[in-house]
Amino acid sequence: MSSLIRLAEYRRQQRVVFFSRRELNQLLSLYSRRVMRGEWRDYAIDHRTGIAMFSVFRSSRERPLFSIAKRVPVTGPANEREAEYLLLNGRHRLRRTQALEDIIELLESGLRVVG
Repeated sequence: MSSLIRLAEYRRQQRVVFFSRRELNQLLSLYSRRVMRGEWRDYAIDHRTGIAMFSVFRSSRERPLFSIAKRVPVTGPANEREAEYLLLNGRHRLRRTQALEDIIELLESGLRVVG
């Protein structure tokens, strides 16, 4: 059996999260400093339903060293939905915070992948 899907309702549920211009400037500034030190060489930005990810790589053939994710909850009124930021290493969550600046400070303090 087939079912009727109302596109307006479907699109409302499929919210895509983006980084703001200010957030992108902060992320790219951090990225450029680490590139100058020779630690990072590539990055990727992914936009998915409910989450935006900024991933950094040592080489384009490897998995990301770190991913910074911006997640916005789907439920609740729009003015109460605050983004949360996650610092990920593979499937491991290293940090979760309400401010992107906290994650940037952590990465600037010399956080590195060992191994």
